[in-house]
Amino acid sequence: MEEKIKIAIIGLGYVGLPLARLFATKYPVIGFDINEQRVSELKNGTDITLEIENDILQKVLLNFNPINCSPEQCHPEPVEGFDEEKPITGLYCTTNLEDITACNYYIITVPTPVDKNNKPDLTPLMKSSETVGKVLKKGAIVIYESTVYPGATEEVCIPILEKNSGLVFNKDFFAGYSPERINPGDKEHTIEKILKVTSGSTPEIGKKVNDLYATVITAGTHLAPTIKVAEAAKVIENSQRDINIAFVNELAKIFNLLDIDTSAVLEAAGTKWNFLPFKPGLVGGHCIGVDPYYLAQKAQEVGYHPEIILAGRKMNDSMGNYVASEVIKLFVQHDIKIKKAKILILGITFKENCPDVRNTRVVDVIQNLKEYGTEVTIFDPWANPSEVQHEYNIETVKKMPQNKFDGIVLAVAHHQFLEIDFNNHLNNNGIIYDVKGVLKSKVDGKL
Repeated sequence: MEEKIKIAIIGLGYVGLPLARLFATKYPVIGFDINEQRVSELKNGTDITLEIENDILQKVLLNFNPINCSPEQCHPEPVEGFDEEKPITGLYCTTNLEDITACNYYIITVPTPVDKNNKPDLTPLMKSSETVGKVLKKGAIVIYESTVYPGATEEVCIPILEKNSGLVFNKDFFAGYSPERINPGDKEHTIEKILKVTSGSTPEIGKKVNDLYATVITAGTHLAPTIKVAEAAKVIENSQRDINIAFVNELAKIFNLLDIDTSAVLEAAGTKWNFLPFKPGLVGGHCIGVDPYYLAQKAQEVGYHPEIILAGRKMNDSMGNYVASEVIKLFVQHDIKIKKAKILILGITFKENCPDVRNTRVVDVIQNLKEYGTEVTIFDPWANPSEVQHEYNIETVKKMPQNKFDGIVLAVAHHQFLEIDFNNHLNNNGIIYDVKGVLKSKVDGKL
């Protein structure tokens, strides 16, 4: 008899929700999250992360658990297409652990951040493993999508699953790893259009995991030989980008001292077929600004000091201070009094046209400017002010302030900012600093 696939997605954030929505087009899916407000919003058909359009989300939402009960038990109206032999497809969101007890695939998509000392923080991953371990049954497969260092799944997560379930790994239950490659805010490279790396704790399980994803990922899949290979592949993807961006950030600093336009240099160099088109800027977000530290931590544990990886991180982590110091230099050049100078920061998300503020490095610019005694206002039409306040204790506004400023710093290239008439918002001798290099009008400073 063919196995009935019943999926639980653990974590309904930027990664988990798009994955749950996609699987829900073919399978019964339970989306589990401990954030009651998040689950309540999703049940009402609203995704505040803007990763899934509300009408698309609402098409797969169910108001009953498709796995633990039938529509006749949980829904007063008959459900079209319901068949006891073929479970109805769709997504049910919940905070109740009991709702995921009957699943046979558990996909964990919780964040893996770093702490204030840039050390990997596996707390969310460990707690979610504890949660799944409490309901794990024989024959189930637990798949991790969270970015980790090579070996973390089998060395950290599996023992937790065994302890909380009382089951034996690779005998009673199995594991897989399929790293997420979601690009928040990108409506072109959506999850099903990004080739998926898969892996399993045995060759047979690897094939099952690969086959599962292959049913929904139209771009195709790549089955890695082991979980460690898949973990390593993910962590170097973003480490490579981080190092390349660090290189152009260093170039920007050099060319600024030489009074050379960095963007013009990169445009000229980019005419060669094999030149990589990276641009300078603030490097934040849930992946690029974090993943290299995971690889570095593991390398150091085995006695190797990763010089290039950490040098890249050091360079990129310094850019917030660099931007702030360049703004202050411009104030001096324009005879603007620094203490209590009014500065408008445009954008606080980690990237353009996206509400994601995780690990945004714009906060470094803000902090450094405040240390000079300036008065900073932050305008971001995409960011949730309450989320920014909770995460960084920083106040933001969603509407463009109508008063004038001594300096404007374009930190994020939201499309709304390109339409601003900056002359209406600058005091005499006021300056504009364009971190992203997207303003076509004359600016006083840019990376």
